Amino acid sequence: MTTLIKRTDHGDIRELQLDRAPVNALNPMVCTQLVEAIDEAVAAGVGGIVLSGGPKVFSAGLDVPFLLGLSDRDALRAAWEQFFEAARALATCPVPVVAAINGHAPAGGCVLALCCDYRVMADGPYRIGLNETQVGLVAPDGIQRLMRRAVGAHRAECLLVSGELVESGQALAWGLVDELTDIGGVPTRALAWLEQLLQLPRKPVLATRAIARADLVEALHPDNIRLDHFIEAWNDPDTQAGLRALVAKLGK
Repeated sequence: MTTLIKRTDHGDIRELQLDRAPVNALNPMVCTQLVEAIDEAVAAGVGGIVLSGGPKVFSAGLDVPFLLGLSDRDALRAAWEQFFEAARALATCPVPVVAAINGHAPAGGCVLALCCDYRVMADGPYRIGLNETQVGLVAPDGIQRLMRRAVGAHRAECLLVSGELVESGQALAWGLVDELTDIGGVPTRALAWLEQLLQLPRKPVLATRAIARADLVEALHPDNIRLDHFIEAWNDPDTQAGLRALVAKLGK
Protein backbone atom coordinates (compact mmCIF):
# COMPACT_ATOMS: atom_id res chain seq x y z
CA MET A 1 0.00 0.00 0.00
CA THR A 2 1.25 3.48 -0.87
CA THR A 3 2.22 5.50 2.17
CA LEU A 4 0.57 8.92 1.98
CA ILE A 5 1.49 10.16 5.46
CA LYS A 6 5.19 10.58 6.25
CA ARG A 7 6.19 10.12 9.88
CA THR A 8 9.20 11.87 11.39
CA ASP A 9 10.01 11.89 15.09
CA HIS A 10 11.55 14.98 16.70
CA GLY A 11 12.17 13.77 20.21
CA ASP A 12 8.81 13.72 21.99
CA ILE A 13 7.00 15.16 18.95
CA ARG A 14 5.92 13.34 15.80
CA GLU A 15 5.51 15.18 12.50
CA LEU A 16 2.85 13.78 10.20
CA GLN A 17 3.29 15.09 6.67
CA LEU A 18 0.58 14.81 4.02
CA ASP A 19 2.39 13.26 1.07
CA ARG A 20 0.11 12.86 -1.91
CA ALA A 21 1.57 14.75 -4.86
CA PRO A 22 0.97 17.18 -6.36
CA VAL A 23 -1.35 19.08 -3.98
CA ASN A 24 -2.22 16.66 -1.15
CA ALA A 25 -5.81 16.24 -2.33
CA LEU A 26 -7.77 14.40 0.33
CA ASN A 27 -9.15 11.09 -0.91
CA PRO A 28 -10.34 8.30 1.40
CA MET A 29 -6.90 6.65 1.49
CA VAL A 30 -5.21 9.84 2.68
CA CYS A 31 -7.89 10.39 5.31
CA THR A 32 -7.78 6.79 6.52
CA GLN A 33 -4.00 6.87 6.80
CA LEU A 34 -4.11 10.18 8.66
CA VAL A 35 -6.49 8.72 11.26
CA GLU A 36 -4.24 5.67 11.61
CA ALA A 37 -1.12 7.82 11.92
CA ILE A 38 -2.69 9.95 14.67
CA ASP A 39 -3.76 6.82 16.56
CA GLU A 40 -0.27 5.33 16.20
CA ALA A 41 1.38 8.50 17.46
CA VAL A 42 -0.86 8.64 20.53
CA ALA A 43 -0.29 4.94 21.22
CA ALA A 44 3.46 5.54 21.01
CA GLY A 45 3.17 8.10 23.77
CA VAL A 46 4.17 11.23 21.87
CA GLY A 47 3.82 14.57 23.62
CA GLY A 48 2.40 16.32 20.55
CA ILE A 49 1.95 16.22 16.78
CA VAL A 50 2.87 18.56 13.94
CA LEU A 51 0.67 18.21 10.85
CA SER A 52 2.43 19.49 7.73
CA GLY A 53 1.96 19.41 3.97
CA GLY A 54 3.75 21.14 1.12
CA PRO A 55 5.51 21.97 -1.01
CA LYS A 56 3.61 25.28 -1.48
CA VAL A 57 0.28 23.53 -0.81
CA PHE A 58 -0.61 22.32 2.67
CA SER A 59 -3.64 20.56 1.18
CA ALA A 60 -5.89 21.58 -1.70
CA GLY A 61 -8.87 20.00 0.07
CA LEU A 62 -11.06 17.13 -1.04
CA ASP A 63 -10.22 15.30 -4.26
CA VAL A 64 -13.15 16.67 -6.27
CA PRO A 65 -12.45 14.74 -9.53
CA PHE A 66 -12.41 11.52 -7.51
CA LEU A 67 -15.69 12.42 -5.79
CA LEU A 68 -17.39 13.35 -9.06
CA GLY A 69 -16.40 9.95 -10.42
CA LEU A 70 -18.40 8.15 -7.72
CA SER A 71 -21.82 7.30 -9.15
CA ASP A 72 -22.87 5.25 -6.13
CA ARG A 73 -24.41 7.27 -3.27
CA ASP A 74 -23.04 4.91 -0.63
CA ALA A 75 -19.50 5.25 -1.98
CA LEU A 76 -19.84 9.05 -2.03
CA ARG A 77 -21.13 9.07 1.53
CA ALA A 78 -18.31 6.79 2.68
CA ALA A 79 -15.71 9.09 1.11
CA TRP A 80 -17.09 12.16 2.86
CA GLU A 81 -17.47 10.29 6.14
CA GLN A 82 -13.80 9.34 6.02
CA PHE A 83 -12.85 13.00 5.63
CA PHE A 84 -14.94 13.98 8.64
CA GLU A 85 -13.40 11.11 10.60
CA ALA A 86 -9.97 12.60 9.87
CA ALA A 87 -11.18 16.00 11.08
CA ARG A 88 -12.57 14.42 14.24
CA ALA A 89 -9.32 12.53 14.84
CA LEU A 90 -7.49 15.88 14.92
CA ALA A 91 -10.16 17.58 17.02
CA THR A 92 -10.31 14.79 19.61
CA CYS A 93 -6.59 14.01 19.67
CA PRO A 94 -5.60 13.79 23.37
CA VAL A 95 -2.28 15.56 22.73
CA PRO A 96 -1.72 18.98 21.11
CA VAL A 97 -1.56 19.22 17.32
CA VAL A 98 0.02 22.14 15.47
CA ALA A 99 -0.79 22.79 11.79
CA ALA A 100 2.30 23.67 9.78
CA ILE A 101 0.56 25.32 6.83
CA ASN A 102 3.42 25.47 4.35
CA GLY A 103 1.37 26.73 1.41
CA HIS A 104 -2.25 27.09 0.29
CA ALA A 105 -5.01 25.57 2.43
CA PRO A 106 -8.45 25.92 0.80
CA ALA A 107 -11.64 24.05 1.75
CA GLY A 108 -10.80 20.69 3.33
CA GLY A 109 -7.22 21.79 3.93
CA CYS A 110 -8.55 24.71 5.95
CA VAL A 111 -10.88 22.40 7.88
CA LEU A 112 -7.99 20.19 8.97
CA ALA A 113 -6.01 23.24 10.05
CA LEU A 114 -8.98 24.59 12.03
CA CYS A 115 -9.11 21.31 13.96
CA CYS A 116 -5.55 21.82 15.24
CA ASP A 117 -4.53 23.64 18.42
CA TYR A 118 -2.31 26.23 16.71
CA ARG A 119 -1.68 27.28 13.13
CA VAL A 120 1.65 28.45 11.70
CA MET A 121 1.36 29.57 8.06
CA ALA A 122 3.82 30.51 5.34
CA ASP A 123 4.19 34.25 4.90
CA GLY A 124 3.49 35.32 1.32
CA PRO A 125 0.92 34.85 -1.44
CA TYR A 126 -0.57 31.72 0.09
CA ARG A 127 -4.31 31.52 0.67
CA ILE A 128 -6.54 29.82 3.20
CA GLY A 129 -10.29 29.66 3.73
CA LEU A 130 -13.54 27.84 3.10
CA ASN A 131 -14.46 28.51 -0.53
CA GLU A 132 -17.39 26.10 -0.68
CA THR A 133 -19.94 28.60 -2.00
CA GLN A 134 -17.68 29.37 -4.96
CA VAL A 135 -17.99 25.78 -6.13
CA GLY A 136 -21.68 25.33 -5.33
CA LEU A 137 -21.45 23.75 -1.87
CA VAL A 138 -22.88 24.72 1.51
CA ALA A 139 -20.51 24.25 4.44
CA PRO A 140 -22.31 22.23 7.15
CA ASP A 141 -23.16 23.98 10.39
CA GLY A 142 -20.39 22.16 12.24
CA ILE A 143 -17.76 23.39 9.79
CA GLN A 144 -19.14 26.92 10.00
CA ARG A 145 -18.73 26.69 13.77
CA LEU A 146 -15.02 26.00 13.29
CA MET A 147 -14.65 29.22 11.30
CA ARG A 148 -16.65 31.24 13.83
CA ARG A 149 -14.48 29.85 16.61
CA ALA A 150 -11.38 31.20 14.90
CA VAL A 151 -12.43 34.60 13.55
CA GLY A 152 -15.70 35.55 15.27
CA ALA A 153 -19.28 35.41 14.09
CA HIS A 154 -19.51 38.38 11.72
CA ARG A 155 -16.14 37.83 10.04
CA ALA A 156 -16.97 34.14 9.64
CA GLU A 157 -20.29 35.01 8.01
CA CYS A 158 -18.57 37.28 5.49
CA LEU A 159 -15.92 34.70 4.64
CA LEU A 160 -18.32 31.76 4.45
CA VAL A 161 -20.96 33.50 2.33
CA SER A 162 -18.41 34.88 -0.15
CA GLY A 163 -16.23 31.78 -0.10
CA GLU A 164 -13.23 34.09 0.02
CA LEU A 165 -9.72 32.69 0.31
CA VAL A 166 -7.48 35.19 2.09
CA GLU A 167 -3.72 35.59 1.89
CA SER A 168 -1.65 34.71 4.92
CA GLY A 169 -1.19 38.29 6.17
CA GLN A 170 -4.94 38.88 6.29
CA ALA A 171 -5.48 35.43 7.79
CA LEU A 172 -3.16 36.40 10.64
CA ALA A 173 -4.87 39.76 11.18
CA TRP A 174 -8.27 38.08 11.42
CA GLY A 175 -7.14 35.20 13.65
CA LEU A 176 -7.55 32.45 11.09
CA VAL A 177 -3.89 31.55 11.70
CA ASP A 178 -1.73 32.28 14.74
CA GLU A 179 1.63 33.25 13.26
CA LEU A 180 3.58 33.53 10.02
CA THR A 181 7.10 32.60 9.03
CA ASP A 182 9.02 31.95 5.82
CA ILE A 183 7.73 28.94 3.92
CA GLY A 184 10.84 26.85 4.47
CA GLY A 185 10.67 27.34 8.22
CA VAL A 186 7.01 26.59 8.84
CA PRO A 187 7.42 23.05 10.24
CA THR A 188 10.41 24.17 12.31
CA ARG A 189 8.46 27.03 13.85
CA ALA A 190 5.48 24.76 14.52
CA LEU A 191 7.82 22.32 16.23
CA ALA A 192 9.36 25.11 18.35
CA TRP A 193 5.94 26.33 19.52
CA LEU A 194 4.94 22.82 20.51
CA GLU A 195 8.24 22.17 22.30
CA GLN A 196 7.66 25.27 24.41
CA LEU A 197 4.13 24.15 25.27
CA LEU A 198 5.39 20.72 26.32
CA GLN A 199 7.66 22.30 28.92
CA LEU A 200 4.58 23.17 31.00
CA PRO A 201 3.09 20.75 33.56
CA ARG A 202 1.51 18.06 31.41
CA LYS A 203 -1.68 17.13 33.29
CA PRO A 204 -2.94 20.71 33.84
CA VAL A 205 -2.22 21.58 30.21
CA LEU A 206 -4.11 18.59 28.86
CA ALA A 207 -7.03 19.05 31.25
CA THR A 208 -7.33 22.75 30.40
CA ARG A 209 -7.03 21.96 26.71
CA ALA A 210 -9.86 19.41 26.90
CA ILE A 211 -12.19 21.98 28.45
CA ALA A 212 -11.21 24.70 25.98
CA ARG A 213 -11.72 22.46 22.96
CA ALA A 214 -15.07 20.94 23.95
CA ASP A 215 -16.90 23.25 21.56
CA LEU A 216 -14.61 22.15 18.71
CA VAL A 217 -15.38 18.50 19.36
CA GLU A 218 -19.10 19.26 19.59
CA ALA A 219 -19.00 21.14 16.28
CA LEU A 220 -17.92 17.97 14.49
CA HIS A 221 -20.57 15.75 16.05
CA PRO A 222 -22.53 14.02 13.25
CA ASP A 223 -25.68 15.90 14.27
CA ASN A 224 -23.95 19.15 13.32
CA ILE A 225 -22.62 17.82 10.01
CA ARG A 226 -25.86 16.24 8.74
CA LEU A 227 -23.99 14.24 6.16
CA ASP A 228 -27.09 12.76 4.50
CA HIS A 229 -28.41 16.27 3.89
CA PHE A 230 -25.02 17.30 2.51
CA ILE A 231 -24.94 14.31 0.13
CA GLU A 232 -28.43 15.14 -1.15
CA ALA A 233 -27.33 18.71 -1.91
CA TRP A 234 -24.24 17.36 -3.70
CA ASN A 235 -26.42 16.31 -6.63
CA ASP A 236 -28.15 19.69 -6.98
CA PRO A 237 -27.63 21.06 -10.53
CA ASP A 238 -26.04 24.27 -9.24
CA THR A 239 -23.61 22.28 -7.13
CA GLN A 240 -22.70 19.89 -9.92
CA ALA A 241 -22.17 22.79 -12.34
CA GLY A 242 -19.90 24.56 -9.85
CA LEU A 243 -17.87 21.44 -9.14
CA ARG A 244 -17.42 20.58 -12.81
CA ALA A 245 -16.36 24.16 -13.55
CA LEU A 246 -13.73 23.77 -10.81
CA VAL A 247 -12.45 20.54 -12.31
CA ALA A 248 -12.27 22.15 -15.76
CA LYS A 249 -10.29 25.06 -14.28
CA LEU A 250 -7.89 22.70 -12.53
CA GLY A 251 -7.32 20.85 -15.80
CA LYS A 252 -6.08 23.95 -17.62
